[in-house]
Amino acid sequence: MNWYDIKNISQVDSPALVIYKERVKENIGLLKSMVNNNVAHLRPHVKTNKITEVCQMMLDAGITKFKCATIAEAEMLAMIEAPDVLLSYQPVGPKANRLLALIEKYPSTYFSCLVDNIDAAIHLSKVFSGKDQLLNVFIDLNTGMNRTGISPARAPQLFEAVDLLPYINVIGLHAYDGHIRDTDTTERSQNVEEAFKKVIIVAEAIESLTKQSLIIVAGGSPTFPIHAQRDNIECSPGTFVFWDWSYKHTMPDEPFDYAALVITRVISIVDETTITTDLGHKSVAAENPFPRVHFLNAPEIIPVAQSEEHLVAKVPDSSVFKIGDVLYGVPVHICPTVALYERAIVIENNIAVDEWKVVSRDRRITV
Repeated sequence: MNWYDIKNISQVDSPALVIYKERVKENIGLLKSMVNNNVAHLRPHVKTNKITEVCQMMLDAGITKFKCATIAEAEMLAMIEAPDVLLSYQPVGPKANRLLALIEKYPSTYFSCLVDNIDAAIHLSKVFSGKDQLLNVFIDLNTGMNRTGISPARAPQLFEAVDLLPYINVIGLHAYDGHIRDTDTTERSQNVEEAFKKVIIVAEAIESLTKQSLIIVAGGSPTFPIHAQRDNIECSPGTFVFWDWSYKHTMPDEPFDYAALVITRVISIVDETTITTDLGHKSVAAENPFPRVHFLNAPEIIPVAQSEEHLVAKVPDSSVFKIGDVLYGVPVHICPTVALYERAIVIENNIAVDEWKVVSRDRRITV
């Protein structure tokens, strides 16, 4: 039996997201071993899993600090009494009020968020001043990702402006270097070091003003092993917990294993070299070019077309397939794939034993 085979697969409808609990636990253990079991270095990003039970497994492993991208993810963590939650997003508009409501509802969790703009910081200051609540923030730095964050050269000036605002307290710097994905580990390390020099300069400039140390959060799944070698850095990998085809093949140096798959069934034999499965756009992340999924038990299958409920694929000989055949697929990108499912099927000892709700795929839980 292959590691991924499910003995009672006849009871699992498709398409489905399946999570192999033992492998999740192993990946968490591997993560801890890569920081010499010093969990103070870890702030995992939960945007990959979005599942209470998976986050609880990390808590049970001694991890106490987390990072998330949405208010719903932050609330999911607060619901299990995660001690420290960083919303790695700059709250604007009503999201600022939702963050305040979250902090008021869950006082046992220590919350913080990002800022990279003085106008956004002023808005947060006004919202939190109204309820006499202090908001801890990290200044978000753009070290090359070019998605969010202020340029490092302008960051000290932003700090000085934000530091004057009431009810806003700058406690650290955030630098996500997701643009660095070199397969060659030497090149990856060099690029990480070059980008991180900018963070060091900003930290030293601000610390010279405040005479206090800043918390620095840096590094996603591709780069955190490099950052983990530094002192006083919190690393925030997320994909590690499930892993996916993209990282498995672009980051072969990292030891994580697939812990989440999608299952699908053959629903039509189109011709001698074409089959169709029920794995449509709604069932696997479709932002990447084909192939968006690779099948462990049928690597010869080549996906060529997809619609909402169908995946059309080419095969050498369709006669070897029959209607109802089950395929076990590794998504190229697991994070948005998880968000497509309301619940995941839990596998233990090759048996489907439970369902876990993907609770924070929703935009709102209660707040």
